[in-house]
Amino acid sequence: MNIDRMRQIDYWLGIPLTWVSSLGLRLKRRLFVPEPRPDPAAAKKILFIELSEMGSTILADPALRRAQELYPQAEQYFLIFAQNRGSLDIMGTVPRERQLTIRSNSLWTLLVDTVSVLWRLNQLKIDIVIDLELFSRFTSLLSLFSGAPLRVGFDRFYGEGLYRGSHLTHRVLYNPYQHIGKSFLSLIHAPLEDPTNLPLTKRAFTDEELVLAPRPVEEAALAEMRQRLLNHFPQLADYPKWLLFNPNASELMPLRRWPADQFVALGHRLLADYPDAAILVTGSPSEAEQAGIMVGRLLAANSEGADTATAAKGVKTAGRAVNLAGFTKMDDLPALYSLASAMISNDSGPAHFAAPFHLPSVILYGPETYALYGALNPRASYLFRGLACSPCVSPSNHRKSPCQDNQCMKQITVDQVADALKKLLAKKVA
Repeated sequence: MNIDRMRQIDYWLGIPLTWVSSLGLRLKRRLFVPEPRPDPAAAKKILFIELSEMGSTILADPALRRAQELYPQAEQYFLIFAQNRGSLDIMGTVPRERQLTIRSNSLWTLLVDTVSVLWRLNQLKIDIVIDLELFSRFTSLLSLFSGAPLRVGFDRFYGEGLYRGSHLTHRVLYNPYQHIGKSFLSLIHAPLEDPTNLPLTKRAFTDEELVLAPRPVEEAALAEMRQRLLNHFPQLADYPKWLLFNPNASELMPLRRWPADQFVALGHRLLADYPDAAILVTGSPSEAEQAGIMVGRLLAANSEGADTATAAKGVKTAGRAVNLAGFTKMDDLPALYSLASAMISNDSGPAHFAAPFHLPSVILYGPETYALYGALNPRASYLFRGLACSPCVSPSNHRKSPCQDNQCMKQITVDQVADALKKLLAKKVA
């Protein structure tokens, strides 16, 4: 299903279902003696729910590791959409056997998998469920029917945010003025606080707490990936500086895309500035055609989009751009990011996947801001124009904007990106 259909389902079905279930929960509390809440410190099983954003699974990893410290006896489980499962393997914090998935390719598979997952969760007897989603009614319902006695998530309180019912036992304030990683940490600490002392969580988190655990890649995996690339693209052996282009953005927010023409113009600039560089355009299989078009334009020395000065240099482009869209899978990314010299990316999953490998990355923001969703990469540089209308998406509007002309991205210039990359590469050499 496309994202707009999922929004419609979450609205038209989510509102009445959350209202009815909340009413039932209130009646149950009044008619029956409430069961004593278990001691969260003694929790044996914790479920995290983050369905739709692959990058958020990386941003949430410091919170998952904090949960290991606070609840050392607890096994961690994670519920995610099936197509996004690979993002969990980037960090490897939650083992495969404890990853639960729901397919969202159709309403039927969504319903079937939801029933199956809820049955399994009730069999597992989850102690704490932590909903990492921002105001999704669907995940609020999953939290309630998981059977967990302790349910933690973001609540709108008196705000104008999306209605999610009253399913939570520990209601945490979503703070739109701090990085989402800190908001995730607040969810982890909430069960240990007095749930009546609202709003939760009453403690400060520092930037130093938002650090990803290092993810070294074995030499054998690096050698295998390098050989695979050279077998398919032998010309890469002549250009040791591999620059990754991620011109894509998820269906969730196509407004995050920097224009393809500007990617092409940047590519010609970089091929002129770095004679030892090749450009590798990444993407999913569904993006292979567009990536191929971009590569074709990059390989044309005088293609439309190359600036006059660069074209006049007669830059050698033959073989210096390759199409990796569909060539690599999620399992290949750690090795690819470890072999690459740098990446230029829209604000999307790959910008976050590269973070634990400290790949120098220039990340372009517009509809959202790096202040809230910046990749946890010490070698990242963020470009953000800060227009009066930007950022225009937030949890309160279900990340849906009326914008049809993303000037916040278009006004990021090729010069700005090239300069930011030059500084990053200089720091790496130093």
